[in-house]
Amino acid sequence: MELLTEALKDRFTWGLLLGLLVAAFLWKGGFTARRNLARELKRAEAEIKNLQAHLSTHLKINASGNESLQTELESLRQQNTILRVNIASLRQKTSGAEQRLLHVYEVAIRTMREQAPGFAPVWENALRQGEAEASAQDSGFQKIVRRIMPRFGRSQPSLIDTDDSSSHS
Repeated sequence: MELLTEALKDRFTWGLLLGLLVAAFLWKGGFTARRNLARELKRAEAEIKNLQAHLSTHLKINASGNESLQTELESLRQQNTILRVNIASLRQKTSGAEQRLLHVYEVAIRTMREQAPGFAPVWENALRQGEAEASAQDSGFQKIVRRIMPRFGRSQPSLIDTDDSSSHS
């Protein structure tokens, strides 16, 4: 014990003890920092794995969504083609001049049913009456009425008059 008390009186011993104490604190700080760094590295690796799994799932979802969008786009293209064909066929619908001629023929046929003794003169007379009626509808007050209310501007032609056919038989 005497040796210890003598060593504690020496300044070198005090400097050595103080240096060892500082080294112990530095060593403990480095050890703690290394341990925290290892924990942080493990946490970062786990987070990277989690993000990779999330990215993989996200890419799979996007791929399936893109597939469904591609199939939907293809079906819409097919529908567009079908609609174009339908529009083209609807554009070939009868024009106004053809409808007018059909109306003239309908009026002529109705007149023929009423006056059927001779075919040719009656037919010509009926055609003239039908054209006169159609031209009257295409001009003046009847034209304005037909533009405003299309159903009221024209007489309703009927293909089969049951009253006329039963009375003339």
